[in-house]
Amino acid sequence: MSDTLKNEDRLGAVLVQVQDDLRQLKCSLEKITVGKRNETLDVQALDNAIRKTENSIRKHAEDYLKTVNKQLLVLPAIEDLRKKTVQIPKWKPSLESIPDVHPQREDLPRASPQEKHKSALAMHLQCNLTHPNHRAIMHQKCGISFPDVHKRSTNVTKHHRIITGPVMNLEAIEPRGRHTLTKPEKNTVTDTSWLHMSIQHKAASLHPREDSYSFKIGHLKSRFHKQLKWRTEPRSTCNITGREYTPLWTTKTPPPSAASKSMDHQSMMQGSTGLILKNPQNLPVQIPGSFRKHTFTIINGKINPVAVDFCHFKQSFSLCWSSVVYALEALEKLLREFAVPLAKVRGEQLVEFGHAWDNGWNKAPPVIDLLSVLENWEEVLNLVSRPGQRYKGEGGIEAAAIHIQSCWRRYVARTAYLCHYRRKWAAGIIAISWLMHTQVQRVRKALQARRFRQLENFRSRAQHLAANWKHIQSSKRTIIHIPSLGYSQSQRLNLRGFDILQNIQISRLCDVRDENVEVIYVCPRHLGEDILHYYTSLLRCDGATDGFGRRFIILTPEALDYFPTYNMCLSTLLKYSPRTLRRIRNLIQGKQAYIVGGMAHVDDLAVADELGVPILGPEPAIAQLYSTKSGGRRIFTAAEVDLPPGQGDIFSLNQLHETLAELMTQNIHVQRWLFKMDSEHGGRGIAYCDICHLNCYNWALQEYHRYGPELWNTKWIQESVLPRYLDEIPEWLARHARPTKTSCYPNWTCFLKTFLRQGGVVEAYPPSDSITCLTVDLLLVPEVEVTMLSCGDQLHGSCQLETIGSTVPQTSVHPETLHSICMRVGQACLQRLIIGYVSVDLATFLNHNTMEQKVWAIDLDLTYSDQLAMTQMVLMMTGGSLNCSTGCLEVPMPIREKCCEHQIAPKLPVVNCYAVIGSHLFHSNLSMLYHHVFFKMCKAHGIRFNMKKKQGTVFALYDSSERCSIGMITVSEDLQGALVTFAQNLSVIHQEISSSKMQGETNFKDLIKNIKDVVQMTVQNKLRAVEHKPAA
Repeated sequence: MSDTLKNEDRLGAVLVQVQDDLRQLKCSLEKITVGKRNETLDVQALDNAIRKTENSIRKHAEDYLKTVNKQLLVLPAIEDLRKKTVQIPKWKPSLESIPDVHPQREDLPRASPQEKHKSALAMHLQCNLTHPNHRAIMHQKCGISFPDVHKRSTNVTKHHRIITGPVMNLEAIEPRGRHTLTKPEKNTVTDTSWLHMSIQHKAASLHPREDSYSFKIGHLKSRFHKQLKWRTEPRSTCNITGREYTPLWTTKTPPPSAASKSMDHQSMMQGSTGLILKNPQNLPVQIPGSFRKHTFTIINGKINPVAVDFCHFKQSFSLCWSSVVYALEALEKLLREFAVPLAKVRGEQLVEFGHAWDNGWNKAPPVIDLLSVLENWEEVLNLVSRPGQRYKGEGGIEAAAIHIQSCWRRYVARTAYLCHYRRKWAAGIIAISWLMHTQVQRVRKALQARRFRQLENFRSRAQHLAANWKHIQSSKRTIIHIPSLGYSQSQRLNLRGFDILQNIQISRLCDVRDENVEVIYVCPRHLGEDILHYYTSLLRCDGATDGFGRRFIILTPEALDYFPTYNMCLSTLLKYSPRTLRRIRNLIQGKQAYIVGGMAHVDDLAVADELGVPILGPEPAIAQLYSTKSGGRRIFTAAEVDLPPGQGDIFSLNQLHETLAELMTQNIHVQRWLFKMDSEHGGRGIAYCDICHLNCYNWALQEYHRYGPELWNTKWIQESVLPRYLDEIPEWLARHARPTKTSCYPNWTCFLKTFLRQGGVVEAYPPSDSITCLTVDLLLVPEVEVTMLSCGDQLHGSCQLETIGSTVPQTSVHPETLHSICMRVGQACLQRLIIGYVSVDLATFLNHNTMEQKVWAIDLDLTYSDQLAMTQMVLMMTGGSLNCSTGCLEVPMPIREKCCEHQIAPKLPVVNCYAVIGSHLFHSNLSMLYHHVFFKMCKAHGIRFNMKKKQGTVFALYDSSERCSIGMITVSEDLQGALVTFAQNLSVIHQEISSSKMQGETNFKDLIKNIKDVVQMTVQNKLRAVEHKPAA
């Protein structure tokens, strides 16, 4: 038995030596060079050598396995290892038959993917002890028959047994295990303190390993941040050098026989490395921790092949050395390249890494994974990560030269690429810009050509309209009312309720009072059924509806649903509404029709050209030029009418200061100066400043009285006052100038910024405490006399420069004087090709110096005014006519007595009436009432219109959703009665919809206050008239 065991040891050593020789053979193949390029490789000789080696290994392996499988498993006695050491002869294959050629790596035969998969699967089954096919694979591959531990009886006998079966090396079966016990090196003294052992008479039990190595990069990287731990079981642990280890499995056997005591050290190590040996005396034996962990040292990137720790590691993992050597060489190369002075390698993890790294020669292992097998990996990693450390090791100079060359080449290539990329980018930008420029130019030219064609068509149709105006007015016609406000985009976006502002002129429907007129009203809002029913009932009173259908229709452009928040003017919405345009075209087909717009806009031409009808209005360019405050002053100057002292077309701050200083010097009695923006309307773009806050004004007034009115107009006297005005005006404006509507412009700074950007006018406020403003609406048609359509005195709210309503007809200016002013202004407009509806604002006051009435022309609007639209409703409800030449609203009164059938109907008596119009009435609490509830409330308080007397109250409704804005008209036989009725109606409505805690936002109170002042002035005028009659 002893000789047999010795033979087994020799065979095992031979197998180890053969593996080393095969590795040396593989290394020697790399050194073989080809002498000549044209020589052919003798692959047959190489195959013969490899085949010879394989046959030898197979023969020795078979003998070895036969011997091992037949022996009995007994526990050997621990003897002196120095006496039993045997030198193992080395096997060196002959290399003489191998030709001197160097095969390339890609020429070596490789296994197919299917064979690789089968081999990996077999290795996995060999390593997995719990797999049901593990015993069959081990028996097929290695000839080892494991006992079936699951069928073993659980009853443990107390009698001594001899366990028979194959003896296997667990290192060959599971080379990736972490917990195997290793045998000591040769030529070492056996010490009983190496191993603590105690004999227990129990059967051996097999425990499969629980952990499995998963070679993943994330797992390997995480091992740098935590210590590698050994899994332990509380019942089978042993303290070795301060750390706890759990063996792979624990074998519990009966006491050893006497034959086991004669076993030498090598026969003991041929057994399973996972077995824990116990002597009969139950004496503790201790294994050194360094051998247990298989740790060895690499100094300066080189391994000492004769070092005890390395020899012990190599002998412990001899059967799997072929997979370890490549990882070890890679680790040595890495340490040499980075000049690492000292590295401590953990053998078990190196074996695991070698098995996991199956790429072999084709791919180098990652640096981080290689360093994970070191005990001092943190120090080595810090050293490897140090900048420039690579160039201190082996081949550092060449690596540095390569790195420098690659960086320089990369820099040159990168610079050239960036230069090329910038040029390519610039070329692309230039090309795209040029294409866009040409496209924009092409579109611009197309639009210019289209607008020029539209303008030419507009002019030709306007000439035809002017030539046939009288015929058109006396025949049946269709009027297309488009109450569009063509303001600029910034103004439209800043206006609240812009669509309601455009719909205030819904009273244009009342044009149907003429039997020859049909009205198509384009509405900027969707009207509810309540409003449509209201206007249908209202117009039925005048015969606007008959058995043949209505003579009016209300259309809403469909583009309103697509652009609800853009505040587009009505002409633009209608331009982008093809269905509405198609319907209008069908309605006017074969009829004489024309468009009555609002504030002129360029899209009016597109709509007119699409419908093929003329526009009763000026060209958009002319309208934009003369509808400004500066343009109005130019027309008034050409008409030779009185206008307030002032200057227009101011666009700079210095110009503003110099102009204001000159005007204040020339008009020293003016107490307030107004600043008006050119493009604003409705009193929004107006600011004022009182001269009483000027420090030098009293001194200038003294100078005026000293020189007198005649000498004051000379330049040399005014030059003494002008410099002081220029010095104080900037500070005076900054501290005391106020905008009239702070909701639009909160302070003077904001107002001045917009004023200088748009341009504006500086005008004098009338120097009087009693000022009346009036509005006159004109119709201008070429080759036709200027027609006055409406005239009325303005009613104001909180701001004296904002118009809320008016009284029709006007009573503040003599009709002849008013007619003369209007005719001159109308002729000046016709000379500048301004046609259509024009609104003129005048201001009248009493001059205290001469006690004469002065009339100033203060504003000109080239549009259909709100007063004219409400006047049309007054005329329709009363059935009367407005004679502006005489200043009378003539209303025919019905005859109460019935006439006989054969008697000629007498002429109806005419009564002069007065109407009070409020077109911009606003109350936030009105939204709480529906329209039918509102009318019931008014009816309960007697607020209604009497169709028999042609007197009473009429409302104008603008929208169905918000319901905050309304219009109201009161008609009475005298002005005082109409004003009082209007004020009472406002007071009743405010009290009904408001409470003490919810007054709401409204302009009712300010208008009531203004009406009271007008009533008081009217009473005083009547008293004065009565006093002058007896004197006459």
